[in-house]
Amino acid sequence: MLRKSLGRTALVVAVAALALAGCAGRKKEKLKLAYEERPVELLYSTGADRLDHGLWSQAVSYFEEVERQHPYSEWSRRAILMTAFAHYQGNNYAEAIGDADRFLSLYPGNPAAVYAYYLKAICYFEQIVDVGRDQAATGQALDALEEVVKRYPNSEYARDARLKIDMVHDQLAGKEMSIGRWYLRQGDTLAAIGRFKTVVDRYQTTSHTPEALYRLVEAYLTLGLYDEAKRNGAVLGYNYPGSIWYSDAYKLLNNKGLRPASAPATGPERKGMLSRLPFVKDKKATLKPPPMEEPKSN
Repeated sequence: MLRKSLGRTALVVAVAALALAGCAGRKKEKLKLAYEERPVELLYSTGADRLDHGLWSQAVSYFEEVERQHPYSEWSRRAILMTAFAHYQGNNYAEAIGDADRFLSLYPGNPAAVYAYYLKAICYFEQIVDVGRDQAATGQALDALEEVVKRYPNSEYARDARLKIDMVHDQLAGKEMSIGRWYLRQGDTLAAIGRFKTVVDRYQTTSHTPEALYRLVEAYLTLGLYDEAKRNGAVLGYNYPGSIWYSDAYKLLNNKGLRPASAPATGPERKGMLSRLPFVKDKKATLKPPPMEEPKSN
């Protein structure tokens, strides 16, 4: 009897757990509104209220209903960008990008188009991953950010885009460095040199440049190309005299009987030269709701 009782208890607990799991799952589902004609102002304001309370999927449902019931109104145009913003807040980046593209295809000359371009860029930017993984989103972010700067150079969005472009360049340089170091460990020195030269030529303003120059000195010495090693050492010493990378390059060259351009700088300048700013995505902090006035009721 005890065994049967325990069995029934376990069954009840299991059923209850499944029911709770089902309820939890339903809470995350997108709200499906039954079609019912409602005033556009009510639909829009309800969506805005859901947005204010962080109910992203519910906000999307109401803004989509604005478009469905009032497709040719000014509210509909506004609702597209609000839908994009709600999708973005919910980390549904593909949907947010699709909404932005839809707005741009329908209203390319609208003053709010800059916001749509910027939203796309931020969606790609927030999908950037560490340098050890594929950097497809990094390239897409760079293209989208540069598009904002090119189309709207004097806008507030362009100012922020320029800052993020520098961060993306640093990320791409970091990826090149990671691959270059791997090639060095594998003994493929020529391939490593190609990666380090890319950093120096294409991303020379990033925090990775001093190490890239040092690695070039190291690699060229390995190949016996002393003139190239000295040349890169001189560039490193001229631009980063207080860097630990130049100090190490200086030692390498001296060990080969080569005379670098100058001795490394010492003192306070040397401190902190190796520190690399971490790639921090200020998630959800830079993108605010679309800056458009709400349409006036007739």
